[in-house]
Amino acid sequence: MKYGSASASGPTARSEGSRAGGRPPQSAKAPAGSRERRASSETHGRAFTGKRQDEARSATTVKRGAAPVKGAAGASGAPDIEHTEGLVRLSKRMSELGLCSRREADEWIENGWVRVDGERIDTLGARVRPDQHIEVTRDAHVAQSRQVTILLHKPVGYVSGQAEDGYEPAITLITAANRWEGDRATTRFAPSHLRALAPAGRLDIDSTGLLVLTQDGRIAKQLIGEHSSVEKEYLVRVTYGDRTTDIDQHFPADKLALLRFGLSLDDTALKPAKVSWQNSEQLRFVLREGKKRQIRRMCELVGLHVVGLKRVRMGRIALGALPQGKWRYLLPDEAF
Repeated sequence: MKYGSASASGPTARSEGSRAGGRPPQSAKAPAGSRERRASSETHGRAFTGKRQDEARSATTVKRGAAPVKGAAGASGAPDIEHTEGLVRLSKRMSELGLCSRREADEWIENGWVRVDGERIDTLGARVRPDQHIEVTRDAHVAQSRQVTILLHKPVGYVSGQAEDGYEPAITLITAANRWEGDRATTRFAPSHLRALAPAGRLDIDSTGLLVLTQDGRIAKQLIGEHSSVEKEYLVRVTYGDRTTDIDQHFPADKLALLRFGLSLDDTALKPAKVSWQNSEQLRFVLREGKKRQIRRMCELVGLHVVGLKRVRMGRIALGALPQGKWRYLLPDEAF
């Protein structure tokens, strides 16, 4: 691991090298070639001292707390537990701080774009203390500024992620020819915009509406991270038993209250939701979580059957006038 510590060649490194790799005792029968052996011994001693200096450099850096690596072995070859307890992976810490995603962090570390307490870290698996200062270079900021986020009005029949069961992934709709004419972004479409482009909040094959695809790990974490509190709004057309019209007049108020709070899925209580009638056959859901097929399963629990589901908003970004099957870029002044 390259830490760039300036304190690596101190007295400790030299003394350890001298003891471990110093000149061996001379034999009582040293012949005339002893000078050659002495020179060889000195060369070996210098080489071994250099090795010990490298070890001392690593040890010095660990004592300073500049991101030691988990499992770094001590003299006995056993993991140095003292230097791993209370530490977290650098990539995880960067994600927690909102600098980037863990995948991006690994790329930046490999590229040498990350510094901890001023020391350049370029080895994956490095660990840091939570109180250490982490910064990234201008190269990382430039790479991040080139990342794009795309808003797609997903039609029925497309899967959000990888192709499955013969259905095409929604990303196949992201082409230059399929870009919405009303897009106000000045960004010019490039094939590189499809690289590592991933959905942040999936929609079922049978659902339509706003699908966010992003290269930016910060946006993905904001929308679907474990602690995300971003609202997602849906319009849901339902039937109730044999009734297909005027459902709001016949659906029990206590069951509507259950949709708002009181249901559980997968043995876990759901967070409170905003649920109201948009019209006589359509409900408006506003959720702050996103379990698999959550709305459809919630409706089943109270006797409703979903016949249409459309996502119309994520945070402060609304689907608006974006036509079905078309896409646009998230503008620089827009935020979720």
